[in-house]
Amino acid sequence: MKIIVSKDEILAKLSNIQNIVEKRNTMPVLSHFLLDAGKNGSFITATDLDTALKEPLQIKVEKEGKICIPARKMFEIVREVEGDLVCESIDEQWLKLKAGASSFRLACLPPKEFPAWPGMEDMEELQVSAKVLAEVIEKTVFAAGESDTRYTLNGLLFHIIPGVKVTVVGTDGHRLALIKRGIEGTIREERKLIVPRKAAQELRKLLDKSEENVRMTLGKNHVLFGVGEMQFLTRLIEGTYPNYEQVIPSSNEKKISVGKEAFIKTLRRVAIMSRERSNAVKVDLSDGLISITSSNPDLGEASDELAVDYRGESVSLGFNARYLIDILDAMASENVVMELQAPLSPVLIREETDTEYRCVIMPMRI
Repeated sequence: MKIIVSKDEILAKLSNIQNIVEKRNTMPVLSHFLLDAGKNGSFITATDLDTALKEPLQIKVEKEGKICIPARKMFEIVREVEGDLVCESIDEQWLKLKAGASSFRLACLPPKEFPAWPGMEDMEELQVSAKVLAEVIEKTVFAAGESDTRYTLNGLLFHIIPGVKVTVVGTDGHRLALIKRGIEGTIREERKLIVPRKAAQELRKLLDKSEENVRMTLGKNHVLFGVGEMQFLTRLIEGTYPNYEQVIPSSNEKKISVGKEAFIKTLRRVAIMSRERSNAVKVDLSDGLISITSSNPDLGEASDELAVDYRGESVSLGFNARYLIDILDAMASENVVMELQAPLSPVLIREETDTEYRCVIMPMRI
């Protein structure tokens, strides 16, 4: 194999795969990407066995071929060199790189060791705008679990209903984010897909590069997202997602309207003095006012207050400030509405302008 490629072209493609290639040395080939150079089209593919990204590469092919190249080292080399790169493979074990006066010899692996692209069964295809898909991920992924023993919580639920509407949900048991949006296409029956959190985060980055509709191909165990010419495949998490509708309170009588940015700034200030592990703050609500306090026996205490639109009886709640700030950061409207009941009952937070986006947070005992 021998190719010539511009620095900008290959650097952009290599940066897309850095978080997909496997960092741990469980299988050496997973820290490599497959370069497939052909006269009728060239591609690079990376996978960690759960997610895979295949993207086209605009190169001049002097001699066709395939080779597995270490992703991190190649990225570091390309980032530092100047000008176009000439890449030539030797016996599927070495890659010679030349750029200007710089030259490198990089140890590689044979292409046959690279995992095969999984087959898709029982496929159905939908279309969703890149903007909508980016929005539903951004507004829910922060609430998904990380390394939770309840493994279904370590992903986003895509609940697709014939008609066609998608509800995307993220929860870690302490907070929940839910958003509903319309998509195009038809499906035979209701589908519940659990997309791993890491895959959703990587897909979100790729969506910034596309203005077009994204093709969602639903398989039995995988979902394939077509973003422009890129193909992003992820294995779905198996299992039953919790009944998210049961968690959303519908009869919270106490309603507060508060300026989002001012609320975030107040929480950040007071949380400085909270305990690091729990980030606990106490929120006291009275007519027209929220008072927020925190205390840590080793550090001291903090308090602040904020004017709000509320008329009703006083109530005190405890919150993890970081969880509350994450929810507020995801909201787009200037004011947010908090609906609450008793000190330990779930609290509903929503935008003033968008009834299809709702978040729930569980208060803490303080």
